[in-house]
Amino acid sequence: MNPTLTALTGFVAWSLFLLLLMEVIRSRLVVTKVVPANGFTPDNANLSPFMQRLARAHANCVEGLPIFGGLMLIAAVADKTTLTDSLAYVFLGARIVQSVIHLASISSLAVTLRFLAFAVQLAIGVYWAGRLLWA
Repeated sequence: MNPTLTALTGFVAWSLFLLLLMEVIRSRLVVTKVVPANGFTPDNANLSPFMQRLARAHANCVEGLPIFGGLMLIAAVADKTTLTDSLAYVFLGARIVQSVIHLASISSLAVTLRFLAFAVQLAIGVYWAGRLLWA
């Protein structure tokens, strides 16, 4: 697999990991009768701050997947991954860094670093879109 498709697979796998982590924790809360099975909100608003951040980190991945994943998929289908391969792993690394920071803290520094990781992804996405449109 080329770097673009590997990064796309990594992006999907990371999103799946965050979802799995959330569901494992939620299942434990149900089994230990801390929260009833029907007691969850989509944003985990009634749970710990970590669980709320986990829900947002997962949602951030899901929100970005059609855009960034779409660009990688377009490159693959158009046989133009040479335009995306060089930054594919940088993109994936920035996505994972953004999520990990999101899970770790909401301090001012953490939010700034998280935004910088997202800005890297945005810049790469704009670059890819431009290259794909005018290639």
